[in-house]
Amino acid sequence: MPLEVARQFGANLRKARRRSGLSQEEVGWLASLHRTEIGLLETGARTPRIDTLVKIAAAVDVPVECPLLDGITWNPGSTQAGAFTLPPQPD
Repeated sequence: MPLEVARQFGANLRKARRRSGLSQEEVGWLASLHRTEIGLLETGARTPRIDTLVKIAAAVDVPVECPLLDGITWNPGSTQAGAFTLPPQPD
């Protein structure tokens, strides 16, 4: 079952990347990941960690709508590395 999930995620990522008109290298840059990581994810050889999922979704401009990820956003970089944004924490 995990292999099927990884393959389906990879196919979804490839479609989203192509829809965005981006290369694997461009998605990697925007997500602060190496191009080979994007390739491994697209082939289903790897499954992403949560932080990687958020980074990639932002890079290909796909919303991640999940209550467990509320308040966690990734701001893709252009000429410098991107960064996470978190809501202010109560004192």
